[in-house]
Amino acid sequence: MSKDMRYSTSPLLAERTPMWRSRFIMIGLALAFTGLIGRAAYVQVIGNDFFLRQGEVRFARTIELPANRGRILDRNGLILASSVPASSIWAIPEDVDQDDPAIKGKLAEIAKLIGMPKAQFDAKLADEDKSFVWIKRQLDWDIGQKIKALDVKGIYLRKEYKRQYPEGESAAHVVGFTNVEDQGQEGMELAFNTELGGKAGSRRVIKDRLGRIVEGVGVETPPQEGQDIQLSIDSKVQFFAYQKLRDQVAAFKAKAGSVVVMDAHTGEVLALANYPSYDPNNRSRLTGEQLRNRAITDTFEPGSTMKPITVGTALELGRVKNTTIIDTTPGRYAIGGFTISDTHNYGALTVDGVIQKSSNVGALKVAQKMSAQEMWNVHSALGYGQKPQIAFPGAASGRLRPWKTWKPVEQATISYGYGLSASLFQMARSYTVFSNDGNVIPATMLKRTGRPAGTPVFSKKTAELVRHMLWLAAGPGGTGQKAQTVGYSIGGKSGTARKQQGRGYAAGKYRAWFTGIAPIENPRIIVAVMVDEPSQGSFYGGTVAGPVFSEVVQQTLRLMGVQPDMSVKPQIVANDVEEPL
Repeated sequence: MSKDMRYSTSPLLAERTPMWRSRFIMIGLALAFTGLIGRAAYVQVIGNDFFLRQGEVRFARTIELPANRGRILDRNGLILASSVPASSIWAIPEDVDQDDPAIKGKLAEIAKLIGMPKAQFDAKLADEDKSFVWIKRQLDWDIGQKIKALDVKGIYLRKEYKRQYPEGESAAHVVGFTNVEDQGQEGMELAFNTELGGKAGSRRVIKDRLGRIVEGVGVETPPQEGQDIQLSIDSKVQFFAYQKLRDQVAAFKAKAGSVVVMDAHTGEVLALANYPSYDPNNRSRLTGEQLRNRAITDTFEPGSTMKPITVGTALELGRVKNTTIIDTTPGRYAIGGFTISDTHNYGALTVDGVIQKSSNVGALKVAQKMSAQEMWNVHSALGYGQKPQIAFPGAASGRLRPWKTWKPVEQATISYGYGLSASLFQMARSYTVFSNDGNVIPATMLKRTGRPAGTPVFSKKTAELVRHMLWLAAGPGGTGQKAQTVGYSIGGKSGTARKQQGRGYAAGKYRAWFTGIAPIENPRIIVAVMVDEPSQGSFYGGTVAGPVFSEVVQQTLRLMGVQPDMSVKPQIVANDVEEPL
């Protein structure tokens, strides 16, 4: 029956379709097309900016164009720090096919090239962030090129810059270092980070999902290269000073040591060395002890090296003359419940003899001829108790209590270097008052042209008289005989200070100092040496620090082209003269 039924005579078609149904369908289709047209208009015209931004977020990137960091140079133009191209390796873990045997072999080779255990390398590729992970940064450029040549999908190379420090550990505390982001962390790298770093440029590009640049868009902003910084440091003097300090610390089995060499005319720091030190090119095992810039950041009681300042103040005020007799008998003096002693009973000494023999009793008796305020004024003018005005991070101010709080016993102890604290750098700078006709000059770590104006503290005559006393102290009968050098006259003052521990002083622990000037009649350099806790042999400043002073002075003056000083003949002597503590 169904075979005989024709479609045209189907009873279903006999029912007439209502008009509203067809109209409803047509209206629905019209509204749908209208909505699509409206949406297209919104996307293409009205909300165009929003969708362009969303597209850029997904595909457009701003690439930073790193500026080449400026160099750090010594006073003669030799490089202390510079930047070289380096390779940084990164990956898109999800794109690395670690199941492919060929790829596995290449990944093992990459791990070997970068010096990373295979397990650690695999852990990086298994990172939660599957779209980006750093593998290793600042590899040698040649290693990066070898990795690039392996052509492993998902492993990529980025060009960066890495700092190199040719002088290594000898200049580490001066130059400092940068981190992997090329930001200064210590030393001059930190102090002049803005100037050295320059300003990075930028480039707007479109990348595909693999990080490959498809095309550049927008205007490229070129980087502004960093400035070069020229220091006052002489790299040859720096290396020699570090070497001699290191050897002396080892010879006396000391804990540490520091040396500061300063131009007596300009206040330029020619060398600033510390031991222990570190290699800024390899800081994988860097410790806090190695990192400490002791010459600037650490402060100590300077001991007898302060006596020339006490005597100079009294001379300037007219309270004594260099020939004034000071009775130190019997080598002890009781004050404020304390007894201050010399190593020997020197009896009656001239003021010259007080410095030559380094008499504590003589120094305190000279100090008693002055008020606390008068002494404080001079110490303050020389920079004690104040942060050094140098472009260097971490410089310590030391301690100099207000004069109104001084008791008689404190005034007495300050006269020979106890009861105040200073850094080795502050001590070296204060001695410029004796090398510049009574004017203390500002110190600098940057190369300086010309002689700066100083601040008058003493008269020219007082400075000359104290220089003569320093010459006596380093000569026969003085405490600094081992500081003598061949060909040049020198003057200086040794110091041996007990180390503080809690509220008292540690038994058997000392710091040995020597600070002096050369040549004595026409000063060209000031050298300050400190050796911390010498534990083998002597612990006296003249014996431990004096020889370092001698060798550094001789080498530095030769490098500066200073003719040997023949007007005052040096005397090389070997006998030890103990100084009071």
